[in-house]
Amino acid sequence: QVQLVESGGGLVQAGGSLRLSCAASGRTFSSYHMGWFRQAPGKEREFVAGISRNGDTYYADSMKGRFTISRDNAKNTVYLQMNSLKPEDTAVYLCAAGGLRGIATTYGYWGQGTQVTVSS
Repeated sequence: QVQLVESGGGLVQAGGSLRLSCAASGRTFSSYHMGWFRQAPGKEREFVAGISRNGDTYYADSMKGRFTISRDNAKNTVYLQMNSLKPEDTAVYLCAAGGLRGIATTYGYWGQGTQVTVSS
């Protein structure tokens, strides 16, 4: 069982940056593949970035070069550094554990999400 709690969201101007954190409970965090997804009002959940147990990272095409995912297994935390934010990045950002790459339905554990709003 893994519980996930996101933090770090907020309101930022276009071109700004935010760093999201996802703190996980449990002693098996390091064994989980982790992912970040986002969901905007009226839209489907969208894959953002993922990181494997050994630190391999991958991104949705629209986030490459702007977003960076990382993890600190000693702190049971995964991060999402977001730079050059755009208004279309506005969404609830959710952390997920235990899945396969960017396929949301394979993730068994989800956080409640943190709101990111980018103003133009």
